[in-house]
Amino acid sequence: MTIEEVSDNSSAKKFLKAAHIIYKNDKNWVCPLDSDIEFSFDRELNPYFKNGDATRWLLFDDGGKMIGRVAAFYNESYFLQTGKKIGGMGFFECINDQEAAKKLFDTCREWLIKRGIEGMDGPINFGEKDRFWGLMVGGFKNPSYQENYNPPYYKTLFENYGFIRTVEQSTSEITLDNFNLERFKRIAQRVLTNPTYKFEHYRDKDIDKFSNDFLAIYNQAWANRVDFTPMTMERVKTVLISLRPVLIEDLIWFVYANNEPAGFYINVIDVNQIFKHMKGKMDLFAKLKFLWYKKFGRIDRARGIVFGVIPKYQNLGLETGMIIKFYETIMKYPNLRASELAWIGDFNPKMHSLFESLGAKTTKVHYTYQKVF
Repeated sequence: MTIEEVSDNSSAKKFLKAAHIIYKNDKNWVCPLDSDIEFSFDRELNPYFKNGDATRWLLFDDGGKMIGRVAAFYNESYFLQTGKKIGGMGFFECINDQEAAKKLFDTCREWLIKRGIEGMDGPINFGEKDRFWGLMVGGFKNPSYQENYNPPYYKTLFENYGFIRTVEQSTSEITLDNFNLERFKRIAQRVLTNPTYKFEHYRDKDIDKFSNDFLAIYNQAWANRVDFTPMTMERVKTVLISLRPVLIEDLIWFVYANNEPAGFYINVIDVNQIFKHMKGKMDLFAKLKFLWYKKFGRIDRARGIVFGVIPKYQNLGLETGMIIKFYETIMKYPNLRASELAWIGDFNPKMHSLFESLGAKTTKVHYTYQKVF
């Protein structure tokens, strides 16, 4: 086997093509957008290059056939989150062969060691945790937008190499049929009718206002986490702008307490139900196809991507109030039958308990692994 570093446009295209080789017979796979993958390795666009670095490799067998790919990266802000010099590896694709996987993992390890790195988490993203994060180990169907999907045998490849699970991430789904509406509607009434609290859905024309509100809530709600990195206004606006093609304004809810931003519940439509028709492309023809499917296709799921309430307003019922507002909105869109509640770590038992009481069922599980050198 030979390993080659991605060094030009030709090899970058092969990096994208590698996934098509692995999943050519997998009907559940939805090809990620090429532009989303390329963003992670664009030194001008990805802010993680400001205090970090990344590179990619391709793996070929002795006949010259491509059989795998991988990327390795590090970022100094991630050192602060983990408390030690831990890098990352991700965008891993490989045939079902332990020696091939070892070659890819070893290449990441050697590159990171040369840069003074003490270990690697994987498979993770060279960027935010809400995308391409963790190895799918359960629920191998309906992959969502920017969610890692992989064959079941990847778990064996990782664990045989010595990766140890550090975080279990679960995705739950709640349908209109199993949502405990009456119970939670009664609970929510005391906050929905309390003049101290005000609930508003997102309005794109007021993006500056909601960006400020999101920033204030996020930087308080997650401040006590050891892996917390403060969000910047630039990053918030970039994310909200990028979500424009996939958001419905009244699926995103904010709550205010005494006119202070107190919490948010961010949902988008499950656009992978559209992207499965687009083979990773977003050229002019693909954009027209996207608009057609968005208007006339039967998108039946929304996806909750982030849910937060600042500490002093937690456990007062604001979470339930936002969920009820979201439920009432879903009733206006007959095609939407379910909502995914994504990326809930095993370190967050309160959120797991809330979702279980709502009637949600776990549908997918991802593991974040670590290998210490």
